[in-house]
Amino acid sequence: MLEVGAGRVAWQERAIRLGLGAQDGTRYANAQVDDCHQGGAAFRWRPPLRLQVEARFSHGVGELRGTAGFGFWNDPFGMTGKPRLDLPRTLWFFFAGPPSDLPLAVGVPGRGWKAATLDARRWEALAALPSAPLVVPMLRIPWLYRWWWPRVQRRLRIGEAVVPVDLQAWHRYEIEWGVAQCRFWVDGLLILHLPFAPGGPMGLVAWIDNQYMEMTPQGRFRHGVVMAQAQWLEIRRLQIVR
Repeated sequence: MLEVGAGRVAWQERAIRLGLGAQDGTRYANAQVDDCHQGGAAFRWRPPLRLQVEARFSHGVGELRGTAGFGFWNDPFGMTGKPRLDLPRTLWFFFAGPPSDLPLAVGVPGRGWKAATLDARRWEALAALPSAPLVVPMLRIPWLYRWWWPRVQRRLRIGEAVVPVDLQAWHRYEIEWGVAQCRFWVDGLLILHLPFAPGGPMGLVAWIDNQYMEMTPQGRFRHGVVMAQAQWLEIRRLQIVR
């Protein structure tokens, strides 16, 4: 469990509420539950498995700020006490509000409520790192971006789809994590099916915070914290089936 600034984790009778108090944009706040602290440096989860979550938010897509979500990650920034930084690996339902802009998948908006995957620890991704300083400036040329970025996206195992639901209503979310594929379901409907999947192991995480990040293929990068009203993510059922 992680509570930073005005972030609070409230264990209710039938749900967990991850909440943030009103924020003036000067301090970072986060309410988070995870199992990344367990078992020392080793993460617990590997495919195949299925994650099932019932969740809702205090606000809709247009009003929610910061980032939030639930699923699996490798804690690349050491937020849960991991001793070293790492390249990111994620498999989750992810929200980013304005001014965040993370347009990693071609044709998918850089913010909003999405099903998303990323695996920058694959050997194909690592092999491309030395050329990044040369390639990134070239992606500012539109035709080069259209030609090159889909290839980068495949190497990084980036897959995304917008989840078009009312965030304030209860929904049943599922992630099916296989060795060679993954699927995302909402209320029994398939939202995203990818013929690949991030590798393991990863840790389970659910959070809501007030940060934003802009990171584009063309090399724009900035991050910080935003002003936000009091807001929360509530989870009343979470189950992992192997």
